[in-house]
Amino acid sequence: MPLKVQDPSTTETTKRFERQDSLFGDAEKVSNIKDHGSKANWTQVLHLSFQSIGIIYGDVGTSPLYVYSSTFPNGIKNNDDLLGVLSLILYTLILIPMIKYVFIVLYADDNGDGGTFALYSLISRYSKIRLLPNQQVEDSMVSNYSMESPSSPLKRAQWLKEKLESSKAAKIGLFTITILGTSMVMGDGTLTPAISVLSAVSGIREKVPSLTGTQIVWISVPILFMLFSVQRFGTDKVGYSFAPIISVWFVLIAGIGVYNIMVYEIGILRAFNPMHILDYFRRNGKEAWVSLGGTEGMYADLGHFNITAIQISFTGVLFPSVALCYMGQAAYLRQFPENVADTFFRSIPAPLFWPTFIIAIFSAIIASQAMLSGSFAILSKALSLGCFPRVRVIHTSKHHEGQVYIPEVNFLMGLASVIITITFRTTTEIGNAYGICVVTVFSITTHLMTIVMLLVWKKNIIFIFLFYIVFSSIEWIYLSSILSKFIQGGYLPFCFALLLMALMVTWHYVHVMKYWYELDHIVTIDEVTALLKKHNVGRIPGVGLLYSELVQGIPPVFPRLVQKIPSVHSVFLFMSIKHLPIPHVAPAERFLFRQVGAREHRMFRCVARYGYSDTVEDSGEFAMFLTERLKMFIEDESVFGTDKPENEDKDSLTGVSRGQMRPGQSARSVVHSEEVIEPQMSNNVGRNSTYSLHTIEEEKQLIDAEMARGVVYLMGSANVIAGPKSSVVKKVVVNYVYAFLRRNLAEGHKVLSIPNDQLLKVGITYEI
Repeated sequence: MPLKVQDPSTTETTKRFERQDSLFGDAEKVSNIKDHGSKANWTQVLHLSFQSIGIIYGDVGTSPLYVYSSTFPNGIKNNDDLLGVLSLILYTLILIPMIKYVFIVLYADDNGDGGTFALYSLISRYSKIRLLPNQQVEDSMVSNYSMESPSSPLKRAQWLKEKLESSKAAKIGLFTITILGTSMVMGDGTLTPAISVLSAVSGIREKVPSLTGTQIVWISVPILFMLFSVQRFGTDKVGYSFAPIISVWFVLIAGIGVYNIMVYEIGILRAFNPMHILDYFRRNGKEAWVSLGGTEGMYADLGHFNITAIQISFTGVLFPSVALCYMGQAAYLRQFPENVADTFFRSIPAPLFWPTFIIAIFSAIIASQAMLSGSFAILSKALSLGCFPRVRVIHTSKHHEGQVYIPEVNFLMGLASVIITITFRTTTEIGNAYGICVVTVFSITTHLMTIVMLLVWKKNIIFIFLFYIVFSSIEWIYLSSILSKFIQGGYLPFCFALLLMALMVTWHYVHVMKYWYELDHIVTIDEVTALLKKHNVGRIPGVGLLYSELVQGIPPVFPRLVQKIPSVHSVFLFMSIKHLPIPHVAPAERFLFRQVGAREHRMFRCVARYGYSDTVEDSGEFAMFLTERLKMFIEDESVFGTDKPENEDKDSLTGVSRGQMRPGQSARSVVHSEEVIEPQMSNNVGRNSTYSLHTIEEEKQLIDAEMARGVVYLMGSANVIAGPKSSVVKKVVVNYVYAFLRRNLAEGHKVLSIPNDQLLKVGITYEI
């Protein structure tokens, strides 16, 4: 009688079958390898601390260029309001970037990777929330989810896990806010160059007042063009180039701040008393609430570098420099409130104006580069998890993981930034749009972090409650203020986000539906044997790799191939590339193999496993590595022996026997059935060898010989269409939107760097 089993991380029983398809479960099993860049010696920490100054702090560091002018667009009515706004700025800077991000959120990094998708993947490893149906109980082995004795936090985590896994609405909701956060980060990366460069260039009016707004815009455009052009050199090189510049910038603004405090009003230090915030709101009421929309510009996405490196550079460099600059500007404005529209450049001592102006322009470029780096990193994670159309991702550093460049996205973001600069012309409306992007991302991060604390960290409920209440309240107050300026530019990020979300949802929806189609039309071993006999299939020299996303069995494109070309290569592999919801998979654990049919057929199934931050090797390196691992598998199988080929009497889905499937029942219905059966993993260690050492060597030599004759990569070119009974919306999404994206974006073989002369495409139509 079947036995029920429990996921070690939950009391909810998991839907299983009489015998797993070994690759289906094993594809999730990787060892607990920690050496993924999450730890570093102090030399590397200081090295990254210096580099992070040039990469992730430009956005925060250049905010003094425009914060006061955005906060007081109609001028300063009461000088004491400066104390209230400065106090608000200082405590927001302490609470959000420092306490929330630097000392809490960064610890939720996914082995060194940050961003909304890293949080989503972290949650998905502890709870099966992903919409793609390729997760199993073995996921818990990846997530370091250890067995714990019953406790209140563990029971709470188990309860939340059950709720998330059983609720389709929760899964869709989490996916939606994740891609919304990603869309807003992309919007931020587009708007930051426009507002930063425009603010910096506008300073020249102090010395050349005859310049018009249009001329300022056309001076800014070439700078933006240069900014997006240098991205191809990579975060590593750009960071080292920019780090000295932004370091000089921080020294300058700190020095100018101290000068202004000493010269104009040292009493501005009273702003550290938070009572001035309450006084500001009492005096100004609704106007004070609306003015909050100008102070959000000090934030940036900080989730990409070594944690210690960020903490050192933030607390030791950024915070004191920016805080002194804000205090110095407030002291200056107490004496000259009429200059609030251009506070930064007006408050600079005359001898330092031109050096500061030049450094300000470079710093504005750095601020933009900071957001572009984060945008590329987050989008590459979305791409590997099947949530974004295929584009080429270039890893720009051999020394530091996760530093990437995406040419197509860089071009589109650069074009959008230039258009926004030319269209809006001033920083006021761009600032309103920018603020909505930033605060929306912060709010989403707070909600995802709360789930991480409940499900992964299992923190004390009081700590979680305080975290959520404090930070969500602050962010909702800011967001409500910025939304009041929706018509004055605030609509821009929503339009941008809706467009990008529609693209991501369309791609992911069809991606999941296509996977389900292949799952429902999977080919069994018996069917393969009958197919080979029926078509009198011959064997031709070389190695054939048939690519499919399925890890469960043989894809439906194989019968199509045999029908059109009744021949199979001497060594044939059904190849699946699977991205796990972890950043990295060790190369030694990259490949998993299983034999298909009799040994003499030399047909295998293989899963190549990658983390979402791993780079897929080029075709030559991939083939060499694959060959070596295949020979090791043959040797291991020969030593341990097997009774019969994999799934000889089972359906290829997950080893489900034909008797277990009811007549007319599809794989989908079996996957969703409520029957829970203990998986029986094959373990043949200790059996007598059926192969001699001589035979093993012959097999390995044959593999080498066939590899030398050449490798042919076979890929299904699936034309996905909506079924005849589909709704009008589904037909439009699948037949037109998805088809357009598929035609105009990079094809699979280009992403995998497969040479055209080694590629064979097999056309097939999927009706979903």
